[in-house]
Amino acid sequence: MSSQMLSIYALAVMFVVATILPINMGVLAFVGAFLVGTLAAGMTANQIIAGFPGGLFLTLVGITFLFAIAQNNGTIDWLVRLAVRAVRGRIAAIPWIMFGVSALLTSVGAVSPGAVAIIAPIALGFALKYKINPLLMGLMVIHGAQAGGFSPISIYGGITNRIVAKAGLPLNEIATFLASFGVNFAVALLLFFALGGRRLLSARAEMPASAAAAHTTRSLALAVPGSVTSARPADAQAYGDAEFEAASEERLIAKQENDPAAAAGLEDRPAPGPHWYRVLTLAGIILLAVLTLAYNLDIGFVAITIGLALSLIAPNLQKRAMGQVSWPEIMLITGVSTYVVVLEKMGTISFVGDSVATLASPMLAALLLCFIGAVVSAFASSTAVLGSLIPLAVPFLQSGTGVGAVGFVAAMAVASTIVDVSPFSTNGALVLANAQGVDRQAFFQKLMAYGAAVTLIAPIVVWFLFVVL
Repeated sequence: MSSQMLSIYALAVMFVVATILPINMGVLAFVGAFLVGTLAAGMTANQIIAGFPGGLFLTLVGITFLFAIAQNNGTIDWLVRLAVRAVRGRIAAIPWIMFGVSALLTSVGAVSPGAVAIIAPIALGFALKYKINPLLMGLMVIHGAQAGGFSPISIYGGITNRIVAKAGLPLNEIATFLASFGVNFAVALLLFFALGGRRLLSARAEMPASAAAAHTTRSLALAVPGSVTSARPADAQAYGDAEFEAASEERLIAKQENDPAAAAGLEDRPAPGPHWYRVLTLAGIILLAVLTLAYNLDIGFVAITIGLALSLIAPNLQKRAMGQVSWPEIMLITGVSTYVVVLEKMGTISFVGDSVATLASPMLAALLLCFIGAVVSAFASSTAVLGSLIPLAVPFLQSGTGVGAVGFVAAMAVASTIVDVSPFSTNGALVLANAQGVDRQAFFQKLMAYGAAVTLIAPIVVWFLFVVL
């Protein structure tokens, strides 16, 4: 058995074990990277450690830390109320606003994970407060970011267009952009009605009669027939998985000791910050967007820097924020990413791609390349996938076999990016890390199931739409 096949089988075993047993797949992936890398590929420990995604780790830690501070001091609640007023209480409009803002950011040059990192925490905070399905809200943000991802001035669009031009293939920038936008919009529309959007059409948030009422009212009631709005305040325990689990255990002990206040989690809940501090926090979030989108600074470093500045101004309001960072999710994502780098270094991905590209049927080769792009991109960089798989298709695209270059590039672009809903990709990881008021394991399984469905279905659909037709 070749080392490449052994690495593929090892990955399959990880999925099975993580599905059957309550074991963090990141732990399995780190061990798999060590065993497969050293025993099958002859890699040293330093070479394996070099594959650790330090940038992704820093991004996840920085973003969840900053938005934990924003939630603790009441900024997220404040933004939610502003959003409700902006749409005059029409709750159904909010997911589409999140979709549109994410698409706008990526279409003008933001990297997709950067746009998701900025929008997802706010969107998911709104989902918690107004009983919107968090899976729907998170997926709307991701699909919005992917919808705008292939505009001629976007990151994905620029990279793909350069690769196609370098290969000497016919180029149609607008066709690729419209293909990505159209597919992601159609998927978002289906998700909206499949995940509770019809119920939201009749939902209205009752607006306070005055500014004074807005300050005295802890939350806005959601008028949805047949449902009850959660009265649970947006507190520190709602945000991070590690913090939530620790707090739940403390409350159980308190309940056993007949201490109602402690059991309710009220004894040490930080009070919302003053209005000027919420304004300052919002300014920090806007600064994060400007520095990362306009000046291309690293979002992880910038987020931690802004978080530190806010912490120094009001230390007591952030003392629990580091405990609210989603460490289990970060372990999962970084572990799987490290294993994928081992696969790349030992030639597994190139081995699979080369095997497909030599098939006798160009149409079948195009379909399988779309599948490979989807599967690999669900775990690794979409940019890297586009850069490696499009060149593999150049020979049969230039040989006059009936596979149109413009259609194939559009299909490959969509197939390799729409799967970023996977919890193992950066976008999916950000949604998982920022989901609030949910059972994390159950939410992870739903996100993984949806990601798997998209990975299996999307390549066939886009291949049929853009290559066959």
